[in-house]
Amino acid sequence: MKNIKKIALVVLATSTLAFGHGDVVPHSVETKGLEKIADDVVVNPLRGNEIAIEIGKGAYNTNCARCHGLGAVSGGVAPDLRALDAADDDIDEYFITKVKEGAVRNGNVYMPPFGDVLSPEAIWSIRSWLETLPTDDL
Repeated sequence: MKNIKKIALVVLATSTLAFGHGDVVPHSVETKGLEKIADDVVVNPLRGNEIAIEIGKGAYNTNCARCHGLGAVSGGVAPDLRALDAADDDIDEYFITKVKEGAVRNGNVYMPPFGDVLSPEAIWSIRSWLETLPTDDL
């Protein structure tokens, strides 16, 4: 009986680790209602835009939450995106570059590049939504 329990626990643990991460394929985002944004814009032009904030919330949940956490509250695996200063233009440039190009260190992919899947409007919408989140528990 003990062996059956051990085998069941091993199977459960293995399947959780193998399949628990979820779908990691980036998904495009519908940005209807937003004006087109040039690829070279490095300061968030959608800051405070209510349509963008709503689009950004859904886009975040679809593309970012699996690693950065629901509500952008990181569980320690990926950076807590609420910590990005909401009004810092340098952080805007860092954000758009990191999302477009991804993050690779020592040949290991820590974040896939989303630049081929997400439009600038979608990326800036995500940033706009992140800027609305409370940071008092950071």
